[in-house]
Amino acid sequence: MNVAGIIAEYNPFHRGHAWQIDETRRALGADTAVVCAMSGHWVQRGECALTDKWTRTAMALRGGADLVLELPTPWACASAETFARGGVGVLAATGVVDTLSFGSESGDLEGLRRVADCLDSEGYRAGLRRFLDGGLPFAACRHAAAEELLGEEAAACLGGANDNLGVEYLRALPPGMGALAVRRTGARHDGGPEGGFASASVLRGWLRQGKIARAEAYLTEAWQGDITSMEWCERWALARLRTMTLAEAEALPDSGEGLAARLLAAGREASGLEEVYALAKTKRYAHARVRRLTVWAMLGLRAADRPAAVPYLKVLGFTGRGREVLREMGRRAAVPIVTKPAHARDLPGDGERLAGLEARCTDLYGLCFARPWTGGEEWRRGPVMLERREGRT
Repeated sequence: MNVAGIIAEYNPFHRGHAWQIDETRRALGADTAVVCAMSGHWVQRGECALTDKWTRTAMALRGGADLVLELPTPWACASAETFARGGVGVLAATGVVDTLSFGSESGDLEGLRRVADCLDSEGYRAGLRRFLDGGLPFAACRHAAAEELLGEEAAACLGGANDNLGVEYLRALPPGMGALAVRRTGARHDGGPEGGFASASVLRGWLRQGKIARAEAYLTEAWQGDITSMEWCERWALARLRTMTLAEAEALPDSGEGLAARLLAAGREASGLEEVYALAKTKRYAHARVRRLTVWAMLGLRAADRPAAVPYLKVLGFTGRGREVLREMGRRAAVPIVTKPAHARDLPGDGERLAGLEARCTDLYGLCFARPWTGGEEWRRGPVMLERREGRT
């Protein structure tokens, strides 16, 4: 049995995601099992996921996935490089995933490989340092350094959100794991509806505005999850920023170059999160970086809380075929597999610590709903089980 891996947020799961799964099976064979490494409750753009990870898992299983594993928060809410390294690490640790499938604006796998190789070269590192010294944002410096070595056309893929992430996936790919670049169709990243597809950001906006029917035209099923908002946790965020010491802020990831002090100053002056982001953001400090740093501060996490590698595989859900994949993983996985919440308490070392941090992240996520959750949800909720996949609408 072929086993393909996909790294995703499914925030929310929509027709474009189902398209990628279908295209993966068209390329690799109809019997290919699809394993997803999915972000939990806090996502890369520095905010709470639209709805909880179990609801999103169920949508993914009904939409074509066979097994959903959690990408823990320290990697999920991080830069593209760290997000990719964590996601690939989860899939590689299964011992069964043989091909990584990812969305791509260009669909040019070899072109993306050339850029990935470039970013691992000494010439690139030297050029990057030179551009960073000029005070530009990291993404711009990265693009400029690659363009200097490869030329404008070859480096152009770094301007596409999916291609950019694809390059990082390829850099993180272990020997022996293949790659498949599925060309994105329809709506662009963060773009409006096009060709029967809409981007996740547009769908989140509609769902949070109560435009459920409008969003459902681009989802794979009727919407049924409770919806979060960062507005419910603004005062908690401000309280955290106003009581942190500079040393605590400097212990956050990606907080160097004076950003830690700037974030704390913004927290003292702002009356809401959007104002924090606006005050802290500069030409050098990208908006997404500021948002992620704020979330880490809110969650009480530090750079040191991210282990060198993912120490366990937490199962969020599976189908009948996913159960077969899990059996094979039981023989070949490189790290423990957690299928029952209580078992996470018995993990060794980094695993036990990370599971505890993840439980705290879930407890704090529960405050992002209009009606807050009680604590302890991480220890009560087991995997979603779907023995027979239902047809998509």
